[in-house]
Order: sequence, then C-alpha cells, then structure tokens
Amino acid sequence: MNSVRALALTEYGGPSAVKVSTIDAPTAVAGQVLVRVHAAGVNGLDWKVREGYVRDAYPLQLPTVLGIELAGVVEAVGPDVTRLRKGDRVMGPLGRLGAYADLVAVNAAYLCVIPDALDFVAAAALPIASVAASQSLTLAGPIRTGQRILIHGAAGGLGSFAVQYARQAGAVVYATAHSQHIDYVRSLGADHLIAYDKEQFEATASNIDLVIDYVGGEVLNRSWPVLADDGVIVSTATPAILASTPAGRRGLWFVNQPDTARLQAIADDVVHGRLQSNVGAVVRFDELPAAIERNRTQPQVGKTVVNFIAS
Repeated sequence: MNSVRALALTEYGGPSAVKVSTIDAPTAVAGQVLVRVHAAGVNGLDWKVREGYVRDAYPLQLPTVLGIELAGVVEAVGPDVTRLRKGDRVMGPLGRLGAYADLVAVNAAYLCVIPDALDFVAAAALPIASVAASQSLTLAGPIRTGQRILIHGAAGGLGSFAVQYARQAGAVVYATAHSQHIDYVRSLGADHLIAYDKEQFEATASNIDLVIDYVGGEVLNRSWPVLADDGVIVSTATPAILASTPAGRRGLWFVNQPDTARLQAIADDVVHGRLQSNVGAVVRFDELPAAIERNRTQPQVGKTVVNFIAS
C-alpha cells in the first residue's frame, strides 16, 4: 500500500508530541471521496487535543493525525457519491481529526465546491471558523437588533467572523483583542474595542446579553459578572462550562456541526466582498508543529493556513 505524509500526535504533551510521519494512504468507502489536500486550516483545537485538554470530550487512540479542515482536489470517488466528481476543487470540515495528511478520505456530504475566485489557501481558512462563528452566535437563540454581545478573541479566525455576523444582524458589539489588532477588529465593525493587554474588559462591558468565549480560562471566569440578568455565555474553549456555570447563570458549550449549504453561502459572500476572510499567516507543512504552538502562545489575527504544496 502507498504511504502519504501526515502530522501525527504520538502522545499528549508539548510541541514535540506531534511529528511529521508517514501513514498508509486511505481509500474512499461508500459516501466518501478521496481528497488530495492542498491546504488546511490551523485551529486552537489542534494544541488543545495535543496537550490532552479535551481528551474527555474527544477520546483518541494514539497515534492519530491532527487537523480538522481542508481544501484540495477530489482524487477518487467512493460508491454512492454522485454530487462530486474526480478533479473537483473542494473544501470542508472533516467532522473528525485527520486533515493534516496528503490524502484524506472525507464524507462527501461535508464538502462543497470551491468558487473559482478562491485559491486553496483562502478556501482552507473558511470551513471551521466561518460556520462555527455563525452557529455559536445563534446557539442561545437568534441575534436581536440592539442585543449587546461581547466577543472574546475577536481578532482570531472565529472572532473575526463573529464580529461581522453580529454587526450585520444589528447587535451592539463589544470586542476584546490585543492592542496591536484593535484597528483590524474595528474594520470588521465592532462598536466597542477593548485591548485586553492594556485594560480590563469589565471596565467597559456591562449588562451584556451574550458573551461569546473563544478564549477560555480566566477570561471565561471574569465574564460572568458582566452578564445581564438573563444573559448567557457560549464557550467554544471550555468544555467544563456546563459543570462550572455559577448558580443562576446560563452557560452553553458549543460544538461545531458541518453545514455544507452554509459554507457554500459564506464562500460566495467572501468572493463578493460581503464578508472579510483574513489569512494571517501561511506556513509550510514542516512548519506545522511550530504554527500550532504559536496558536497557543501568541495573539492570532485571522487564520493560519498550511500550504501543502509550498516547498
């Protein structure tokens, strides 16, 4: 059997726990297509899985290949797949781990065709962040005009889409970001900018209807007092929010669900300028372990994407 390059998690731990390895090339079974990966998005889940922070939520048998979204070309089509054909340029989430490999078998229902105006790197930045931002914003209910929303991590891949969606829905948006990224978040439409390295968000944000927590940790803990009486916090960063929500408060844990129709519509909005999608950094495959660690330790602007074709 042929082998392909992959980034494998061999044990829980720091940067050395992930290694560029070779694995057996997959085949496409019923309902799947085989995708030759050209680019893949880097996500916070990569280092959280690596360090074992979400091992209870996502039990794994190690070694396992990391990565949860990709863009590439259909190389083979499995039985019962009629919507996609060999040679189609596609993008999408996996609905599991395994995107950091040259060849990946993907559920065809999770993939959509990449618009001609998007290259693979731009396409790989969309599947997780753009859809998850939309879904997390509305998990507690539809956004209302005038609703006060606080978005933590507003400059990152998720946050930058969430700011845009919230403003388009007529919400009043409070956004936290590093001071060097404030102008970028302002360009997305945030009403109240809070540089978390220079000021406490509690000094500006109060009576908040909805907190979207893309950061976790002490940021989540400090967010409860700024809520309105009937406010809610939705977290993508802290699975334990369900067990740690204070009495009388409402906290929700968000898990992304693939939505091909929504992803296709978002891609069209990006192509026609109705949404901004920012690729903050592009790295080579051999730079992936370091890029995952930077996602953990440094403020992020937009998405980091790994280009499989770059030498």
